[in-house]
Amino acid sequence: MWPKWVKTRSDSTTISTAPSSPSLHLTPHSPSLSFPTLKDLQSLLDNNNSPSTPSPSPPPLSSPSLRVFHRVRLAASALRAFQRSLPPPSHSPDHRRVVFYFTSLRIVRSTFIDCRSARSILRSLRIAFDERDVSLDHQFLDELNSLLRHRCGKISLPQLFVGGRHIGGAEEIRRLHETGELKRLVDGAPMGPPAVCQSCGGERFVLCGRCNGSRKQYSEKGGGFRACNDCNENGLRRCPDCCSVSP
Repeated sequence: MWPKWVKTRSDSTTISTAPSSPSLHLTPHSPSLSFPTLKDLQSLLDNNNSPSTPSPSPPPLSSPSLRVFHRVRLAASALRAFQRSLPPPSHSPDHRRVVFYFTSLRIVRSTFIDCRSARSILRSLRIAFDERDVSLDHQFLDELNSLLRHRCGKISLPQLFVGGRHIGGAEEIRRLHETGELKRLVDGAPMGPPAVCQSCGGERFVLCGRCNGSRKQYSEKGGGFRACNDCNENGLRRCPDCCSVSP
């Protein structure tokens, strides 16, 4: 009476809902979960905890960043070496006095550029410092040679002293200024003048008022001329308004 396709569907449903054999309820054991001893279990746990892929390494620094890093590291190491080489600070009243030896001659261009650059750095700090031009007074060169007599080789210009301590030349001044250590070294020095000196125009020397730069004075007692004792070999003397007379 029922169509053949219905009977076939009923038979298939009956077969699918028939109770399965007891053997079908047994869960098959996976070979990976079969561990007859505790040693195999420990090895399995170690394998599961170990990462399958190594952790990615941090990306290398770019070339500009690497150069900046090396530059900062070299500056820091040079600063530490400079601090170790400094003698103990003096407790004299002039322990913050800044003395700068340089030359205004342009015969050697590299030396002139170094002196001008270091002089500009010191002036940017707005402090009062003693500028001693060795080309205008040979006595300054003798002082510098006496202060650096323990050094080997030729003395180069410029040279900086703070409180009687030798700081260094153009390279040391530039490096200390970049790290901010130069400002700390001159901290406590008197402030510089707000404007250029009207007497010498910032040259720190004026023409001798007694001999007018001729280096000769007439002596009424002897009836002749003699060398002027108030000026140097160039007929100049230190500016009384912006420089101290004593070295």
